[in-house]
Amino acid sequence: MNFLSQQFNTTLPPNYDELKKAVNRTANWKERLAAVEELGKWKHKQTIDMLTHRMENDPVYKVQLAAFDALQDFGLEVDMPTRKKFDLIKDASKTLVRIKKSLPHDHKFEDFKVKLQKMRVDIYDTYKGDKGEDFDQWLEDQWKSIPGRQARK
Repeated sequence: MNFLSQQFNTTLPPNYDELKKAVNRTANWKERLAAVEELGKWKHKQTIDMLTHRMENDPVYKVQLAAFDALQDFGLEVDMPTRKKFDLIKDASKTLVRIKKSLPHDHKFEDFKVKLQKMRVDIYDTYKGDKGEDFDQWLEDQWKSIPGRQARK
């Protein structure tokens, strides 16, 4: 037995179908991260494919790094993922503008935050995962920078 076969199980995990669903769940980065970490214990072609896909395509950098670490632990040569600089989800900025403009002109930041979470939990969750503790400040800065609806005269 070689070192890798001792360290990792080389079969599919018994809960593979659940992990496959969790790793692709767009509205919950924590579930994707947990699934990636579990898949990292099972060195199998299908788990490697899923981990590679998450490393290359997940919008949350923490999930990308976890997949990268798992693949490296398997002994695979993979390139470190690069952190996205702009929209993590296509047209997220446009969505934030639409949400702000849909609210009354005198709305508060909390109103905006709640509406975003209700309307686009995928955007809310992805940026919360990416920004971590800085999420609220980042979101408030975005809210302040978007021109609001003008009051009717």
